[in-house]
Amino acid sequence: MTAPLTDHDIARITRGVRDRSLPKVEWTHAAHFAAAFGLITDPGVDAAAEMPGLIRAYNLATGVENTDTSGYHETITLASLRAARAWLDERPDTRLSEALRGLLMSPYGRSDWLLAYWSKPRLFSVEARRSWAPPDLAALPF
Repeated sequence: MTAPLTDHDIARITRGVRDRSLPKVEWTHAAHFAAAFGLITDPGVDAAAEMPGLIRAYNLATGVENTDTSGYHETITLASLRAARAWLDERPDTRLSEALRGLLMSPYGRSDWLLAYWSKPRLFSVEARRSWAPPDLAALPF
């Protein structure tokens, strides 16, 4: 098991995605949420507007093409940002590292959490990869 991410790690990951210096091996499920937390809590930043371009550029910088079958996924990104924002909104006085640790230990921390709301065919469709596709199994709780 890897060590929990610290506030410093969250800032480093966010900066690394922004400037495309984060080593690809570090772009994990936890790092995606860390970057989301970093952007959400950055004053004046609209994370939902900024994150898609950042991920697309980061992918290209690390040799990952953004296609209909790989790379950036709009629905997963926007749903994960919504989960991260809701998690943080419910814990306004919690250190980012503690909030991230809690989220990762919750059902939203599972890499398959979206399948409670989207069917696999819908979530992994070209449409869902290219643009927001509303859930087809259950409404998001946030």
